Parts: sequence; C-alpha cells; structure tokens
Amino acid sequence: MAKLYFRYGAMGSSKSANILMVRYNYEERGQYAVLLKPRTDNRDGEQEIRSRMGLTAPAEYVDDFLKEIAEVWNPQSNEYRHHGKKVDAVLVDEAQFLSPEEVDTLSDLVDFYEIPVLCYGLRTDFLSHLFPGSRRLMEVADIIEEVPTVCWCGKRAQCNTRYADGKIVREGQQIMLGSNESYMALCRKHYKEGKLWE
Repeated sequence: MAKLYFRYGAMGSSKSANILMVRYNYEERGQYAVLLKPRTDNRDGEQEIRSRMGLTAPAEYVDDFLKEIAEVWNPQSNEYRHHGKKVDAVLVDEAQFLSPEEVDTLSDLVDFYEIPVLCYGLRTDFLSHLFPGSRRLMEVADIIEEVPTVCWCGKRAQCNTRYADGKIVREGQQIMLGSNESYMALCRKHYKEGKLWE
C-alpha cells in the first residue's frame, strides 16, 4: 500500500543526498521515480537537485508536474504515466516550499493511483516556525521521519539558524535561500543562547 512520507531534517542533514540515493535505488531496480522540486528553490540552478556531497540529478518543477496530473486525472486508472513511463514513485525535494494545496494533490497520487510520494524538506524556518508546506505534511503524511544531524556540540540539531556577520539573525522574511554561508544547524539550547560555535 502506497504512503505519503515526510522526511524532515535541519540544514545540512543530507536530505538532498538521501532523495538522490532513493531515486538511484528505484532506477537500479528498473523502476521510474519522478524527481521534483518547487520552483522557489533555484539555488542549484533551474531544474537540478544538488547535494552538499556533490551528487546531482535533473529534476522537474512540482507545479508543472501537478498541472499535467490535473489534465489527465483519471482515478479509475490503475496507473499514472509520465513521459510515457509508468510512475513507481514521486520524490520531492525542498518540500517546505510546497503549498498546502500541492501537498493535498500529491496525497491524491497516493490515495487514488497507489503511488508512493516521498517528500524531503525542512520542518521549520529560522525562527522555529513551521513552513506552510511542512505544516500540511505534518497534518496528512502517513509516515513522518527525521533525517538527523548534529550541532557543533554533538547534540541533536533541530534549529535552522540564519546568521550574518557571526551573529544569529532573529528577524526577516521566512524564505531566504542560502546554504552554509547563511545557515547553520544548532541544538535548541545553542540557538536560544545565540552560540554559533564554542
């Protein structure tokens, strides 16, 4: 039975590497997994997913994929085909940028076409508030799993800390794209204390 997964983790927890490895596992078994990303995420270039480890793969935009689904929607069908191939799984990176409506449409793929959908992303922003896409995934996902990483102190890191000029940033817009130059994963204690390092 297909399920909707939300695999979340703090910045630097290897979520993108994980999704690329999952896609490889499907391909190695002769199955087709569609790799998607929200249009909001343009850090790695248009239509590409890149991990900090250097793994890369081409990806399609979520909104384009969901528009195609709407055009050919047939819940009585026992399979969904994309580019002429039977879809065995849908993999979504940076799922925090999904809208609640996009999450619901992805859940339709699970419920009506029996296609597993695996979403990877951040749970919370730099102020420890849920992103709208993450909130909806927390509400409707069948399986919710953490992709763990650690703070500089060795404890579990759960805070996506935005920083500039060696200090934690505690105000600003929810979405500001960046990587290691702007964000660091910290444990809750060191996030509260404002300690980026020992």
